[in-house]
Amino acid sequence: MTFAIHGLAVSRGIAIGRAVVVASSRMEVVHYFIRPDQVEAEIARARNARNAVIDELRRLQEEMPKDAPGELDALLDVHLMLLQDQALAEAIRNWISERLYNAEWALTTQLEIISRQFDEMDDEYLRERKADLEQVVERILRHMKGAASPISPPMAPAEGGPQLALEGASETPLVLVAQDLSPADMLQFKSKVFAGFITAVGGKTSHTAIVARSMDIPAVVGARAASQLIRQDDWLIIDGNEGVVIVDPTPMILAEYGFRQRQNELERERLARLRFTPSLTMDGQKVELLANIEQPSDGAAAVRAGAVGVGLFRSEFLFMGRSGNLPGEEEQYRAYREALNGMQGMPVTIRTLDVGADKPLDKAQPKDYYLNPALGLRAIRWSLADTAMFRTQLRAILRAAAHGQVKLLFPMLAHRSEIEQTLAQLRQAQSELDVRGVAYGQVKLGAMIEIPAAALMVRTFLRYFDFLSIGTNDLIQYTLAIDRADESVAHLYDPMHPAVLRLVAEVIAAANEAGKEISVCGEMAGDVSMTRLLLGLGLRSFSMHPAQILAVKQEILRADASKLEPWAQDVVNSDSPAELLAH
Repeated sequence: MTFAIHGLAVSRGIAIGRAVVVASSRMEVVHYFIRPDQVEAEIARARNARNAVIDELRRLQEEMPKDAPGELDALLDVHLMLLQDQALAEAIRNWISERLYNAEWALTTQLEIISRQFDEMDDEYLRERKADLEQVVERILRHMKGAASPISPPMAPAEGGPQLALEGASETPLVLVAQDLSPADMLQFKSKVFAGFITAVGGKTSHTAIVARSMDIPAVVGARAASQLIRQDDWLIIDGNEGVVIVDPTPMILAEYGFRQRQNELERERLARLRFTPSLTMDGQKVELLANIEQPSDGAAAVRAGAVGVGLFRSEFLFMGRSGNLPGEEEQYRAYREALNGMQGMPVTIRTLDVGADKPLDKAQPKDYYLNPALGLRAIRWSLADTAMFRTQLRAILRAAAHGQVKLLFPMLAHRSEIEQTLAQLRQAQSELDVRGVAYGQVKLGAMIEIPAAALMVRTFLRYFDFLSIGTNDLIQYTLAIDRADESVAHLYDPMHPAVLRLVAEVIAAANEAGKEISVCGEMAGDVSMTRLLLGLGLRSFSMHPAQILAVKQEILRADASKLEPWAQDVVNSDSPAELLAH
């Protein structure tokens, strides 16, 4: 039966594929794709675990006391019967050989399908046999956990969440359905195995959504009923433009969305022709289009999209998914140098560690440590609380600067004392390199403007820094007191709120007046509906995910910046900016 689930549209486009449901459960397992040459070994691993459980249950039967209740022996018979069911074994084999699922994933997937069949039975006794099946599967999983996997995922699974190592997946279009995905989980979508994804929680500027946009794959978040209503292997359509998921679509609906999907591809091909076109407004003003990246290897995508540099390298992604083992100076140095090499001589802005709130460092940050993580020890506060870790990162960045143009960006500064402490740590890191006789380069220093207090004291910041970068995601969150990852208040998250626009306008004007570089690196920079307004406010440097660059460039090529200035001021001064923006 066809039905629709509504959520929040966070990444545009149409995706059509089979559902891969990874729901949180008491039998959470590691999920990853295997290579075709590992299929037989993985099938053998599943078979060996099953046989081990059969032997275990048979020993229990043999050693059972004579006065034991007869029901126990009968229960073991039921479990043995389930274990020796050839249909179950064949289904698990098919998930492994056809989808390239690892054995644990194949087993739990088939459990979900059979459990659904039990739920639909009229006979109460038969329905209750689902619990027997679950117990059998748990026993098999425990045996598998004790055996080494022939291929390990690249990162250990985060506590309480799925882990997906995406190598060698099948050619069937797949759509991931999950309760939620951490930033570390989302990074593993880089290989584009999944055509799209759906989560039950999240907001438009949660990091799950941001990374989805960076990979240019359709996504819907905040679809609360998705995990309960979507079944394993259902056909799904994700309409990332409207925030709608269509389950079990009819042939007519499939044909309609297939046509829309092809239209989207044609639009992308048309935009691709703008890659080498200079980013100039109609009145000849040059606009700098930079890329936001999460991993050193992302530089290649930025160059392909026509970026003239990296405006934001989110260094925290080097620290995530490591179970508390943080990268050392040498590892970080190699990563930053790789990013510089990938940008082929263009500048790279590296933001120091920005963790906390919706970006925890796994075990290094207890989930219940703060009453309100967004207002707690995060970003620069975290770094200044652990100065040894901070200087390790600073030394690595300084060393990388000997190989190219590096701009160093500090997040979440709000106090002059924080600025002074931060710069003191930088000087100490330089001194430590001098003592060791290690070469390093000069860096431009910048500050994120993402707290209202920082925006209001922008002129103080301009006395200390070479450039500023407006992080609109957090600036909106803190100005409006909206948790950007909470879908229950997502409708109140408003980039067009007059207070937000006035803060952004004031920071841009102050930086331009001081002759300092100013950019926007939040989601507002990649939102084509905001491009003309930001140009009118005097912004000439936009930093966004590579996938958004060409669409923004198209808007810039069509804009006359000089004519936009008076209109932009009217928008900022209005009590209803959204209405003026629409005209």
